[in-house]
Amino acid sequence: MPSQSLADAQITRLIREDWGRLVAVLTDFGGDLALAEDCLQDAVVAALQAWPTKGLPDAPDAWLITTARRKAIDRLRRARTKADKAGAVALWHWQHASEAEELQTLPDKRLELIFTCCHPALDEKSRVALTLRSIGGLTTAEIAAAFLDKKETMGIRLTRAKKKIAAAGIRFCLPDPEDLPDRVDGVLKVLYLIFNEGHRGSSDQLMRTDLAEEAIRLGRILTTCLPDHLEAKGLLALMLLTDARRLTRKGPDGAFIPLEQQARARWDRGKIHQGKALVEQVLKAGPPGVYALQAAISALHAEAPDFTSTDWTQIVALYDLLWKRQPNPVILVNCAVAQSYATDASTALKQLEATGASQHLQAYQPYHACRADLLARQGRLEEAKRAYDRAIALTEAPEEVTFLKARKAACVFVE
Repeated sequence: MPSQSLADAQITRLIREDWGRLVAVLTDFGGDLALAEDCLQDAVVAALQAWPTKGLPDAPDAWLITTARRKAIDRLRRARTKADKAGAVALWHWQHASEAEELQTLPDKRLELIFTCCHPALDEKSRVALTLRSIGGLTTAEIAAAFLDKKETMGIRLTRAKKKIAAAGIRFCLPDPEDLPDRVDGVLKVLYLIFNEGHRGSSDQLMRTDLAEEAIRLGRILTTCLPDHLEAKGLLALMLLTDARRLTRKGPDGAFIPLEQQARARWDRGKIHQGKALVEQVLKAGPPGVYALQAAISALHAEAPDFTSTDWTQIVALYDLLWKRQPNPVILVNCAVAQSYATDASTALKQLEATGASQHLQAYQPYHACRADLLARQGRLEEAKRAYDRAIALTEAPEEVTFLKARKAACVFVE
């Protein structure tokens, strides 16, 4: 008989690893995203009650699917009236869905769900947010942090988006071939934010490996479906090249390790090789888009044998081009870091502070961490300490807090 802790661990794993797949399967069954999510949550509650006493099922994911489907049927039966034709149709769909226990393998419908969530009937921000929730399994707080938004505001946005999908009768399916290219841009933004949340979590975790790997997996699916789409390849390259450094971002004691101190021999050469090959394909095929430019920057980092050998001048040039394609204060923060090594910290600081008036940037932790570092490198230590305090206040990951506090403590005058 499994313990409560074992059952909790199994459910936590399923939610973290398979939430998007389970929601997609349930949405495919009944065509109702909101109902699918609500009933899956009900199934999770039922699992927490049943598994510790009855034992873990042989196929926990199928158990959750079956339980959620039955709960959806119960809800629809209670809500349906004789005059409610739409309710009757919905009930029929859920009743005639295949029993999960009879499936050899649960179908993977995540790509359909991504395109459903990214439908043009929704505004761009809602498309990205809804897919982060439904596919990536991010919490409302994590999505709000990714947008530099308030949790309450994001919660309202997600609820409205689900209602709009239902009211507009948006179908759960892949777009028609002629509509596919126009729909891909929204999907790429979703994958980009999912990966960023995994690589540099906005919660109290430094990294969320499951999200980063999910974004890469979905990126591979997308490039397989759209082999001629250059930006899809560019995004996949960016994710692979960035994720190649994952294992070196934390030391044996769990401490955060910055790029300049990472053991490059431990970088994943396989992912670097795949990422560089994709970058070369994209750059040869035509003018690079925003993801391809970022991938090219990551490739330069991957090629350098050590931090000081990095081609910072070329990286600054790529960031300048990226800024022209997509003006964004966050890009200027990254460019300021590169500029500080290509020229000097003083020039970089002037460039950085020229962007600091943005309200969103003031809530962006990397801005204050970068400013603190540039101030410290110029000997302006008291100002650097205050900037580190601001960065620390905006940081939740314990490893990063420890790192920033150590950097602040190093701001001392040497006689």
